[in-house]
Parts: sequence; structure tokens; C-alpha cells
Amino acid sequence: MKAKIEAIRRQLDTFRSRVQEDSSDDARLAELRVQAEKIVEEMNVISDAMRTRIEQIQSRLASLGDPPASGQASEAPAVTEERGRLLNERSELNIIVDDAGTLSNGATQLANSITNLRRTLFAQTLFRHTELSGELFADAGSAFVAEVRNFGSTFGSWISFVWKYKKLQLLGAIALSLGAGMLFLSGGYRIFGRFIRRDGQEAPSYIRRLSVAFWSTVIQTISLASFLVASFLFLDGFNVLRPDVSPIIATFFGFVWFVYFVSKLTYGVLAPGEPQWRLVRLTNRGARRLTIAVLAMAIVNGLDYLLGAISEALNSPLVLTIVKSLLASVIVGLMLIAISFVKPRLVEGEDPDGPGHDWPRFFPLLLRLMGGLLILSVLTGYIGLARFASTQIVLTGAVIVLIYIGLLSGKAISKQGSFTATAAGRRLAERFHFNEVALDQAGLVAGLGVYAFALFLGIPLILLTWGFQIADIEAWIFSFFTEIRVGNISISIVGILGGLLLFGVGFVVTRWVQRWIDGNVLARSQVDLGVRNSVRTGIGYLGVGLAVIIGVSAAGIDLSSFALVASALSVGIGFGLQNIVSNFVSGLILLVERPFKVGDFVVTGTTEGIVKRISVRATEIETFRQQAIIVPNSDLINAPVGNWTLKNRIQRSEIPVSVSYDSDPEQVIAILLEIVDDIPEVLKNPGPHVDFMAFGGSSLDFELRFHLADMSDGIRIRNSVRTNILKRFRAEGIEIPYPRQDVTILAQPKNGPKPGSPEEIDDGGGI
Repeated sequence: MKAKIEAIRRQLDTFRSRVQEDSSDDARLAELRVQAEKIVEEMNVISDAMRTRIEQIQSRLASLGDPPASGQASEAPAVTEERGRLLNERSELNIIVDDAGTLSNGATQLANSITNLRRTLFAQTLFRHTELSGELFADAGSAFVAEVRNFGSTFGSWISFVWKYKKLQLLGAIALSLGAGMLFLSGGYRIFGRFIRRDGQEAPSYIRRLSVAFWSTVIQTISLASFLVASFLFLDGFNVLRPDVSPIIATFFGFVWFVYFVSKLTYGVLAPGEPQWRLVRLTNRGARRLTIAVLAMAIVNGLDYLLGAISEALNSPLVLTIVKSLLASVIVGLMLIAISFVKPRLVEGEDPDGPGHDWPRFFPLLLRLMGGLLILSVLTGYIGLARFASTQIVLTGAVIVLIYIGLLSGKAISKQGSFTATAAGRRLAERFHFNEVALDQAGLVAGLGVYAFALFLGIPLILLTWGFQIADIEAWIFSFFTEIRVGNISISIVGILGGLLLFGVGFVVTRWVQRWIDGNVLARSQVDLGVRNSVRTGIGYLGVGLAVIIGVSAAGIDLSSFALVASALSVGIGFGLQNIVSNFVSGLILLVERPFKVGDFVVTGTTEGIVKRISVRATEIETFRQQAIIVPNSDLINAPVGNWTLKNRIQRSEIPVSVSYDSDPEQVIAILLEIVDDIPEVLKNPGPHVDFMAFGGSSLDFELRFHLADMSDGIRIRNSVRTNILKRFRAEGIEIPYPRQDVTILAQPKNGPKPGSPEEIDDGGGI
């Protein structure tokens, strides 16, 4: 660790010397600042690790206690030796922590000084004042003549040298570049062709026009950028480029890409030759004039940077670069003023070939104000400011328009019902059979994806045009995805995405293990449905729990920081969530004890039916009327539950039978047993039997009892038995009487006593 800290200290000293040497190179300063910030992060990690170890040592020393005082009994030699070792280690770690803190502070100061130096350099470049005079233009003219001559000789010597001595390398680089170009362009058209082609529709929809304008600009400019970058790398890799020619070629490629990007965006938005694809309501003449003006401004601004790179590579006088930027800024300013006088606006319902109307209010004033400020900056000698502003007007304006079109495209796609009418929506519906709801949700996801893509593509381009370096953007992106600090909490987007990915993998693996065990192990073991459901549910709980723990750990979330939330949650459980927790625990008890299982026929309270599902909170019971009743698990634990199929599905069925008093009981019993013996579903052990239950008021009452192997056959078997009994009794002449009661009415003589009176009773023989 000490050697590592010493190496970092030497590296930091080297950075300080490089800052002094490269004080005028903004790109190099940006790289040094990123490296200094990495040193700060590394020192913080070392300090945290050392402090953790120091805390462990302090805890161990506290457990060992203080050394014995004079006059006390001596401690064991091993304890004394361990205390000394821990004290020495603590001293060394404290020194390392102090050194790491010193290096971290030094690296922080270096990063801050680099930031201040870059800010000062940017301000000096932007607000550098130049005195305009005839001498300036005369010097620039002579310098331009010399530069043209120097450029011709430089490029001529380079081309002749390459052709004579590196012809094969040049041809190989050109061949590979063309192959890369064909690959990017053909691949882009093959994959994204349907998004960028204008298929000649007479009235394309708004979402179709937005998508074609956005994706044709993005895909084709990215393809061209890939081709140009590959070409430069091939030329440089084959040692075809010289140090004085390499920056000129790189700037030329950038100029080509910039002009192509602006032209594709302009044609995508204005569509001068295809008014049906135009995104804004303009006349045909207005669209053509605006297209020419925007392309001219892009070419002028791009040539300014290209000629500036040539002057820098050929060591031309600075005055020449100043005059080039002056002319470019004036031309851009004059073109902005000229655009303000164009009448391109088309009123709805008018002919696109008509003369057109003025710009909306304040827009011409804005264009004239921007153009006037550019020219004023040039006339007052602030050429750098004018050049920067003209670049932002052209390039930043184009990027903002592209982002805006992307956002509009995403909004149009995510609008409810819009994605269904797109080609991608129809393809999903045909191939994956998505319904309208699924297509609408896919459209929302696609719209959010377009939002993110447009911002992720456009914001770095805007930052680059505003003077930020690639190293700055890379550092910000890395910091955004790896560490976002909110107070004392550190959030990592990469960690969260990794945690979600691991959770998703764990969830998928859990479901696969559930299906495999259920379909292979349990199915082959001929385990009943309830046991399979309990095992499958238990594996699901275990797998999802493990996936959550792994995902949270991978996301870098410190669970100890949620101690306060957990304590508050425990209070909530004690008051408001106790029923939920009770139902969850009851569900686990039901799965373990299995008083009933899926497929059992249960009775609880007024609910009677088949158990269909045992979930975390409740159990679903389906009645014979196909009604699903959700019963909380705690009710099934705390209340009596009858389970007809707990041990087996055997059920005893009873059929009451009544016959007249004229019937022979033995014959009735024999007929009933004969009928039930002919049914194969009736069990022989225990066998069926008939009980002579009672002498009824109008009948002899019997009850036929028999057992079935499967209670689900009970209704069908009982219906069949009753039908056979009725037919057999009719054939045998055995009557099934109606309920009846004999009533005897005694008539009273006119002069005699009333029936049942004492006189009548007495006359019948006395008491």
C-alpha cells in the first residue's frame, strides 16, 4: 500500500508539471482533470478501507483491555504480543490514511486549478479583442497567398510520396474504407430501411413524417460518421498520413459530416421537393429558399473551421485565421438578416405554390437581432465571440431541432392508439399476436426509448459545440451511471440496472426450476396435486426471496441504512398491517401443515367448494356454481374447516327410501342391495347395506348406504340409483306412499252428551 501511494504521489507531481506545459491545450487539460479526479476517488477508497480496518483494531484492543498496571498480575504473553502488534498496525494505518488524505486534497486542488485554468482560457479565446485596420487585411491577404502556395506544395509532396512509396498501403486503406462504407450504408438500409424511406405516399401521416425525418437524419449521419472515422483510422493505421496532413484530413472529414448532417436534417424537415412530407407549413418557394440559406450557412461555418485547421497545421500567421472567421461570421449574420425578409409561411387551405406570408410576430426581429449582433461583434473586434455565436446558431440550432423532432416523434408514438397504425405495431400484431392493450403499452415503451435516444444523442453534441471536451463528457456519463450522491446516499445507475438484471435472471431461473421439478420430479413420483402446488409455491417464495437479496446486494444498497424505515415498518405492522402479516404467516402454515390442498373439497362457515389456489394472502375456493370466493388465510387457520378429501376421496352416500306398510321389508332390502351391487363405482369394502330406520306415519322408512371411491361421482351415482329404484319398485308392485294422516270424525246426537264429555264417559262404564 505504501508503494502504491508513493507511485500516485509521483504521478500527481507529473500532472502538475504537465499542467504548466499544456496550459493552452484545453483537450489535454480536460484529460488531466479527469485523471486527477480518479486519484481523488482512489484515495477515498483507500482511506475508507483503512478506516474500516482501524475500527476493527480498536474493537479488538477494547476486548483485550488495558495492559496491567504495576503491582497487578501479569497477563499472558500472547495477549501482550497481540496488543503490541495491533498498536503497530494501527500506527502504520494512521500514517497511510494521512498520506491518502494529503494526496486526495492535492489532487482536488489540482482539479480545481485545472478547471479555473480552462475557464480562463475559454474566456480569453472568446473575448479576445482584435483591432480592425487596413493593415490587418493586407497582412491577411499576403498570408493567404503564402498559405495557398504552402498548402499546394505540402499536399503535393505528401501525395507524391505516398504514391511512390506507400501505394499499396494507400490502396489498401481506400479499399477497406470503401468496404466499411458499403457495410455501414447497406447495413443501415437493410436494418432501418423501412424507417427512412419515403415510399411515395400521397398523404403520409404525421407520425410517419416525423419518424422518417428523425430516423433518416440519425441513421444516415451515423453511418457516414462511422465510415469517415473508419477511413481516418485505416489511413492512420497504414501510416499513410503525415503529422502535418493528419489534422487537415480529420477536419475535412468533420466538415463533410457537418454539412451532410445539416443537409439531411434540413431536407427531412423542409422537404423542398416533396411538400407532402414537410413537417412545417411552408410554401414550396419558401422551403427552397430556407434550405439554400441553411446549407449555405453550414458550408460557410464549416469552411471557417476547415481553413482554420489548415492555417494551424501549416503554421500560418494568426491574422489569417482572424480574417477568415471575420468573413464567415459576417456572411452568417447577413444570411440571418436575409432570412428574416423571406415570406415562407403557408396558411391552411392555400396553394403551396403561392407567394406565402410573413413570419410570425417577433421571429423576424429575432433573426435580425442575431444577425446584427454577429456583425456588431465583428465590427467591435470580438472575432472569437462572433465565431462562437455563429457556430452555436448553425450547429447547436440543428442539434436542437433534431432533438425536438425526436421528442415529437416519441410523443406521437406513445400517444394512445397511435402505435397500432405504425409498421412496427402491425408487425408485432402479426408476428406476436399483440392485442390493442399490449400494442399501446409497447408504443409507450417505444416512445420513452425515442425520448432517451434523442437526448442521449443530442446533449453530448451540444456540449461539444459549447467547448466541452470528450473527456469531460465521458467523465460525466461515467459518474452519472456509477455514482449519484443525494446527501449521504450514493446511487449507482449501473448497480441498480445490474441488480434488476440479476433479479430478473433469478426470477426466470426460479420459474424454470418450479416447472422442471413439478413436471419431472413430482409428476413422475405420482404426487397428488396439492403436494405439487405446495412444493411449487415454496420454491417460488424461496427463489424470489433469494433473487431479491442478490439483486439488492448487487445494486450496492446498504440495508443497514434502512434501519429507520424497518423500525417504522414494524410499528406499521403492529397497528395497520397486522392482518396482512397474519394472512401471510397463515398462508405459510397452510402450505407446510397442509390441512387442505389445491383440489380439496372444503366447507368453512357458509362457504363450500373446491380449493383452487393458495396464495400469500388468501385462498381461492370455487363453488359448484362457478363462483370464486376469496377467503383470508387467517380465517382458515382460526375457524373450523371441514375437508372432505383430507386423507382420501372416499365418500359414503345415503339414499332414503320409504315404502307402504303393505310391502315386505326383506324384499325391499334385497332389491336395494341388488340395485347397488350392479354399479361398478360402489366399493365392496366397506360394502353397501340397508338400514330399517323407522315406522313412519304412513310408510316404512329405509336408508341405503354405500361408499364411492371418488366423491366427485356421488351426484351421478345417486341419480342413477334413485332412477333404478323407482323403476324396480314399479315393476315389483312396491308402492312408495304419499304422506297421509287418518282423521276420525264422531258425530254427536242432538240430545245426547258431547263426544268425550264426562257424561259420555260415565255412560260407557263409569270411572
